[in-house]
Amino acid sequence: MKIHAVDGPFDVPLWEPATGHGPGLVLVQEIFGLDGYLRSVAADLAALGYVVAVPELFRRTAPGWVGEHDDAGVAAAMDVASRFDFDLGVADVLATLDRLRERCGRAGVLGFCLGGSIAYEAAVADGPDAVVSFYGSGVPDRIGEMHRVTCPIQFHFGGQDPYIPRAAVQRVVDAAAGHPGAEVHVQRDAGHAFHNHVAPRFHDPAAAAAAWDLTTAFLARTLPTT
Repeated sequence: MKIHAVDGPFDVPLWEPATGHGPGLVLVQEIFGLDGYLRSVAADLAALGYVVAVPELFRRTAPGWVGEHDDAGVAAAMDVASRFDFDLGVADVLATLDRLRERCGRAGVLGFCLGGSIAYEAAVADGPDAVVSFYGSGVPDRIGEMHRVTCPIQFHFGGQDPYIPRAAVQRVVDAAAGHPGAEVHVQRDAGHAFHNHVAPRFHDPAAAAAAWDLTTAFLARTLPTT
């Protein structure tokens, strides 16, 4: 699917349900790119009935980037991410969202890690019909913009995340408590990127399953496929 971005067009891969139609979801990557993990999530969402589009965030500086999940791979991914223009990434996601809405009618955003921060920014920009943000490290520092969010939004964090202190997570919890349509779920014993099943250093199977059940139930309520 071709997307018209602020600095020119680009193509995004699509995962489609068996019916060929359904609500749209922009799936936003971690720092590891469009790897096997993200592809599996796209396939899972398509199996639920969503048309899933995955924009390549690092296409300007590291096209085709796919990182490994060992120590060296994390370091390399952090280096690639350091050259990423966050604002352009948000613009890419919003442009993809607009295109999905043209095709599907309704569309939301779901992101992990870096993508979790971008998913929240998409909600702040008042574009999506629903948003799910997994452990976005940029969310707590931007939670003062929560008043701009008008769509249903769900946040997921790990209670033992070394990159997002528990006090920072609490700021999100407090902001969501007074905001209609917002919910926060903290997997108490999980760390960062606990849903990533191809990264043994991060994956927490029990937390991942619990968070995914919450995610699919939230999407069924806020962005139903039937």
